[in-house]
Amino acid sequence: MSFLSYAQNYEDVLLWRALKHVPNGFYIDVGANDPELHSVTKAFYDQGWSGINIEPMPSYGAAFREQRPRDINLNVAAGASSGSITLFDVPDVNGWASTDAEVAANHRAHGHAVVEHTVPLLTLTEICRQHVSGPVHFLKIDVEGFEADVLRGMDFALCRPWIVVVEAIMPNSRDSNHLQWEHLVTGHQYRFAWFDGLNRYYVADEHAELAEQLQVQPNVFDDYLTHHLDKAWQRNKELDRQLKHAWQLNEQADQRAGELEQTLASTLVQAAARERQLAQQIQQLEAHLHQTASWGKDVEQRLLAVYASSSWRITAPLRFLMRRGENSLPNLARRAVRGALRRTVRWLTSQQALRRILLPIIIRSPWLSRIVSRSLHVIKQGAGPAAGAADVPHLQREMPQSARKVLDDLRRAQHKGQP
Repeated sequence: MSFLSYAQNYEDVLLWRALKHVPNGFYIDVGANDPELHSVTKAFYDQGWSGINIEPMPSYGAAFREQRPRDINLNVAAGASSGSITLFDVPDVNGWASTDAEVAANHRAHGHAVVEHTVPLLTLTEICRQHVSGPVHFLKIDVEGFEADVLRGMDFALCRPWIVVVEAIMPNSRDSNHLQWEHLVTGHQYRFAWFDGLNRYYVADEHAELAEQLQVQPNVFDDYLTHHLDKAWQRNKELDRQLKHAWQLNEQADQRAGELEQTLASTLVQAAARERQLAQQIQQLEAHLHQTASWGKDVEQRLLAVYASSSWRITAPLRFLMRRGENSLPNLARRAVRGALRRTVRWLTSQQALRRILLPIIIRSPWLSRIVSRSLHVIKQGAGPAAGAADVPHLQREMPQSARKVLDDLRRAQHKGQP
């Protein structure tokens, strides 16, 4: 759709049909109420137009300033003269605020709460002088029964909107009140063009060709769509988008679940195969253990049979003689001989008389000298270091005192025997 309608009774559709050829036009909206809800000018603003929004209710001022930055937004009432006026607001019904005390009394009679506000009052002539510098393409007036006073404050010679749209029925009623004010429009070279059941449309004589565009109700050929339906479609599109996204997420989750299921199945198969392998290995180990246990029992029985045999007992002395290691028979014999030799040498070296007799004999016999030297060496290995031997040669420090003395005697005797 090329046109989005916000107005309550499709007023913007009719006005756009007549004025869509105007780029960046200008409007005046008296009783603008809300910048979007039931707004006659919202669609034009979205098409690049701008204008003046006159709304006395202070609660709408911030919304207009935020949503209509190109517009001139006035928190005043329009009337027949300047000053101030009491505004009767009906909080529970949007758009029923009025400056007419009789209208307020009628609302109270129908059970509606009415709140009174005192607001500034200006004439449309003053507003046009201050803020209008070019053509005004349409003027819309919706002030809940106060239309006559607004028109009395308008100088159509000074400012001539191409089209004038005025609400023509009493608030909360189908009774028309246009006879009270219509002459204030038609008396200034404006002709009636259309009544849409709520508003009456007037066209300036100098733009009489526009009247033809206003004489058919909005229809399919106007190619429009209400913003309520558009919002519903947008919400539906968003819901469709969210639904598609949810389906995509669901499909992805299903795909992921399938992949996880396949992975789990593969893992379970691998685990089962591994379990079978482990079971086979356990069975093999158990069989091997049984074989080892049987072999051990067999070896044990054979050893017991050997230990119990007569041959084992008969060969015990031979085994004792043939055994190896530190406690073998040859080692035991050598240790016994060494011990006897050490004791003999110690005894001999302790006898001075024997040393005098034996030393000359030992010196003359190289064979006996070697035997004595080896014996002394053995004694050295078996004895600890002698006390007070700091001045003794290193090789003799570990020898007993008696052995060192014998060695010294041998050395002296050897020196004497040398020529």
